[in-house]
Amino acid sequence: MSRAEDIFQKLIYFGEDALDEFIAERQTEELFLDFKEAVSDGKKFKTLYKDDRRNLAKAISGFGNSEGGVVVWGVSCARDKEIGDVAKAKVKVKNVHRFLSWLENAISGCTIPSHNKVRNHIISVDENGDGYVATYIPKSDITPLMTTTSSTIYIRSGSNNVPAPYAVIAGMFGKRPQPNIDLLFEDKTLEIIENVDEDILYPKTIDNPPDKYVKISFSIIADNQSDAIAKELYFSANTSETGSEYNKVRFLGYNQMDSISSISGHFNLITKPELRLPPRGKLKFTTVQIILSPFAESDFCFNGVIGAENAMPRDFRFYLSKNDLRSFVAKALKSEDESHILLAEFFSDFLRGNN
Repeated sequence: MSRAEDIFQKLIYFGEDALDEFIAERQTEELFLDFKEAVSDGKKFKTLYKDDRRNLAKAISGFGNSEGGVVVWGVSCARDKEIGDVAKAKVKVKNVHRFLSWLENAISGCTIPSHNKVRNHIISVDENGDGYVATYIPKSDITPLMTTTSSTIYIRSGSNNVPAPYAVIAGMFGKRPQPNIDLLFEDKTLEIIENVDEDILYPKTIDNPPDKYVKISFSIIADNQSDAIAKELYFSANTSETGSEYNKVRFLGYNQMDSISSISGHFNLITKPELRLPPRGKLKFTTVQIILSPFAESDFCFNGVIGAENAMPRDFRFYLSKNDLRSFVAKALKSEDESHILLAEFFSDFLRGNN
């Protein structure tokens, strides 16, 4: 998940609370985030007002030609001499559903070529129909994007969308689309297993192994979200910090990959030379099984990264402190019938992505 998508998902999940947090923490406008007040109120205009349309076009061009970003409509900024523009106050967008419709209708005409992956989401709406909107603009596979309002090609520089220098524009023309590999976790399950012969976790020669364990399984999936063919896809993981001698991380079902020999606690896969992933295609690297025991001696940390040739790598990290590890396993062993809730908790509380 990219940094821009991470911000967008936070706004979807936390709603107006996320805006309050931005304001309380004096969140600055930055490489992936912009705050705007909406001028369009429907009193004098029956479509998106020119100032809002110009801001939207600059954002689509600037974020789309860079690494993506989010525009939050309905937050005013104040200038801080040391750190730049910071979120100051909420200023509700009038008739937010109508404003959303105007945004949707304007997007395709804001740039040449148009950016067809822009998404909008109503953050919150009050009883009067006023509220806040987030616009997510991912990195475009087809660049450069030029605004139709001023025939300018923008890039994101710090907290501003600025006209692209000639050398940057020259580099964009004729550039082949690059793969954009997203990381997915699918086929997620959680179950309680016992140390029995059918699934030998530890030989009986080991002194006093636990009787029951928590087994979390999931698939590591590469999702090609671009118009380019991806090749030389890879997956690497570090599993040296399991939190206990009784804990394990297993990798299964990677027959179509080349496994690269590595040191203990590290695992590396790369696709065979003849394998290519088409646009919008998905590839399963491996099935991961995390085995957790009630005995926690230290923190649990499982780091990984996937990517492909000429694609930005996608990192992930499962981290549980020693206390979190003990608490989660104890809860799972006591609540065997609530596996779906515990599974959701595991991925929401202990998984972090890096962009």
